[in-house]
Amino acid sequence: MVTGNNLRQARVRLGWTQADVAARLNVSQPYVALWERGLRPLPKALARKAVRVLRMAPTALPVRLHFDAAVDPDQFVRQLGALGYPGFAYLRGGRKKNPAELLMTGLAQRNLEARLVEALPWLLLHYPEMDQDWLVDQARRNNLQNRLGFVVSLARRTANASEHFGDDVRQNLAVLEQKLDRSRLAAEDTLCQASLLPAEKEWLRVNRPEEAAYWNLLADWKPEQLQFAAMDPL
Repeated sequence: MVTGNNLRQARVRLGWTQADVAARLNVSQPYVALWERGLRPLPKALARKAVRVLRMAPTALPVRLHFDAAVDPDQFVRQLGALGYPGFAYLRGGRKKNPAELLMTGLAQRNLEARLVEALPWLLLHYPEMDQDWLVDQARRNNLQNRLGFVVSLARRTANASEHFGDDVRQNLAVLEQKLDRSRLAAEDTLCQASLLPAEKEWLRVNRPEEAAYWNLLADWKPEQLQFAAMDPL
C-alpha cells in the first residue's frame, strides 16, 4: 500500500522533486507534500498511477478488503503472470495487483486449482516486503490464520533449503509465522479443497506433513512440490 514514506523514498530514488512528481501525476506540489507527510489520503486511482509512474513495487498498490467472492481461475492465472510468476511467464503483461491481495484472495477460496495453490508460497518468497500487519489482520478477520500460517511455513522451509534466498527473507517469514501462531485456530480446515471426499480427508489426516497437522489443515503440500518457488519473477 502506498504510504507517504514510500512515496517519498521512491521520489528520492529517482532523483525527482515534489514538483516533478506533481507534474507527472497532474496534481499540485503542496498536494504531494501533504501526501508525503501523511496528512492527505491518496485516492486509489491516483495511488495506482503513482506506483506506475514512480516505478514502485507491486506491494505498494492499493488493496481491497473483501476476499469472499469466488475467483475466475483464468483471471487468477493472468494476475499471477502479471506479477512474474514463472509458471505463467507467458502472461507477463497486464494490470498488476498487490501480491498481498492476491495471496489472501487465493487463500479465501473454497476450492482452488492445485496449480494456483502452488503459486501462493512463491508470492511470499519473492515479495517479502508485503505488509505483515495487514496480512495478519486480514487473516484474522477472515479466519484464514491456519491457511496462511501453513503457506508461510511452506515458504520458510523452501527458503531454508535454498541458497537462492538471503537471511532477511528467512527471518521475515519466521516472524510472520510467529505472529500467526498466536491466533492459530483449533477448527480443522483444508487448503482451498472444500470438495474433498470423506475418504480423502481421512487419508490426509494420516499422511499429511507435520506442518499441516500443526496448522490443523488437511493438506499434503511439501516444499519439493513447489517447482517454481525458488525462481525469480520473469
